[in-house]
Order: sequence, then structure tokens, then C-alpha cells
Amino acid sequence: MKFFLLSALAFHSLFSFEYPLEPQKISGAIHCFFGAPEIMDTRNNGNMTNTCYVDLGQSYLVIDSGPSYNYARDAHKAMRNIKDQQVSHVLITHIHDDHWLGNGYYKEQGALIIGPKIFANTVKSNEIRMQKYISPEAFAGTTEVFPTQFIDGAETLELSGKKVELFAYDHPIHSQNDMTVFIPSLDVVFAGDLVFNERILSLRDGDINNWLSALEDIEAKGSKYIIGGHGSMFLRQSTQMTKEYLQEVKKFVSEAIEEGLDITDTLEKSHMPRFEHLKLYDTAHRQNVESAYRTLEWAE
Repeated sequence: MKFFLLSALAFHSLFSFEYPLEPQKISGAIHCFFGAPEIMDTRNNGNMTNTCYVDLGQSYLVIDSGPSYNYARDAHKAMRNIKDQQVSHVLITHIHDDHWLGNGYYKEQGALIIGPKIFANTVKSNEIRMQKYISPEAFAGTTEVFPTQFIDGAETLELSGKKVELFAYDHPIHSQNDMTVFIPSLDVVFAGDLVFNERILSLRDGDINNWLSALEDIEAKGSKYIIGGHGSMFLRQSTQMTKEYLQEVKKFVSEAIEEGLDITDTLEKSHMPRFEHLKLYDTAHRQNVESAYRTLEWAE
């Protein structure tokens, strides 16, 4: 009896974890949960990415489901305190798992989950990246649930009378297949990880030239709100840090290549005091310079 009681208590503790999530109102129809400008660890348990809810009238549209089942559950709970309605659609901006591991919760709620076409050919892994970094309690119940509808290029959805314009890029930017979400009637672009602020971005899987081009696309829409995947800025100026950082990295690396510097010497000279105040500068900046060097060297 004692064994079964302890087992039951252990099981309950795994599924009783709660994220301290507070939605921030962006406009009358939009609320977002802004994560800390950090890397994932057992302190934040993956609450370092942004997810957003759009009120469609009778249901919610979610942009990115977050890092775990429990995160998605708790985000929905917080939104139901504002307006008690189900989630009908979930849009996933890219394949990095801090943005879509909450899909399992929304699938249970009957939501349609949509993402870029890269998910169509993705194979489930034995151990999910997030599982390595956050606590077992926070990760409990999380499984790999991929989108079931895929976007290739431009597509427009009609959701409760609102046009939702999706565009999935077919070349590397931040990831191999990033997708933006534009809702003209709400004057908003959800840019996923094509827009960072408050912390240094990651070029690890991307391409600096394509990224700068994509930012031009996003800014050309002229939206009042541009909401990225990391950082709490949400007005149109939210692109400024990402754009200026990439421009400076590109200029520096291009000049280094023209001078004949190899990658080692380029990295030694890569310090950029203008951006060192940003979170994760010490861990991500040199890696970004190296990625940019390899891209621009090939272009040269």
C-alpha cells in the first residue's frame, strides 16, 4: 500500500507543475506571453519564447504553442480567465522545438495545427531537445505532435471573417523553413524568430543575407505591431535591433573577407561593444560571426 501511495504521489507531482504565465494585452484581440531573454534551463523551464493568442470571436488562434504540454495548458488557462473559449487553430512559425512542443495540448482540444512544409518530412526523435534542459515536472506529458496541414509559400486562411496571410520561406533564414503570419485587419505581423529583441539572435541554422531580405518583407507590410519570437517589444520598431545587428555583422565580416582575414582572425576581432549589453551576447555572438563568415565567404 505504501509503495502505491508513493507512486501515486510521484505521478501527481509530475503532472502538477504550473508555469507562472501572465498574458500581456497587445490590442483588443491580441494577448501574448513573453518569455525571458535567456536560454532554456530548469529555472525558466523553457519559458524563454513568445506565444500569442488572437481572439477570433468564438475561438482563439494561437501563434506558436510553446516549449511543453504544461506551458500550453497554463497559457490557455490564463486566457480562459480573460475569455472562456477554445483554441480552434494553432500556427507554428518554425521547427525549433521551444515553439511547438505545446502542440499535444492543443491537439487534445481539437485544434487544427498548421506549420511550414518542413514538418511534413520530419521524423520523431527518441529524445527531444527541450527534454534535456528543463525539469521532468515541467516536461511531463509533452510529446512530439507535428502540424497536420503544411504551408508552402503564400497562403491565405479565412478565419471567422479575418484574413490570415501566411508565408513560408523555402530557404534558410533563422531556421530552414520560417513562416510569418500577417493579419491585416489587426495590423499585426507575427514574425517568429525572424525578429529578436532584448537578446542576441542565433544564426546557427540560418543565412544572414536571406534574413536581412526577410526583414525588408516584414517591415514593408507597414503594420503597427510586429511581434517576434524572443523579446517583449511588439511595435513596428521591434525589428530594429535584429536588423541593425545583422547589418553590422555583415559589414564587419565582408570587410574582413576583403582584407584576406581567415575565420580565426576574424573571430578574434569580432567584438561589437554596441551590442554587448544584450542578453546571450557572450554565448551567441562569436557563433553568429562564424556563421556569417561561412555564408559570405561562399558568396564571395
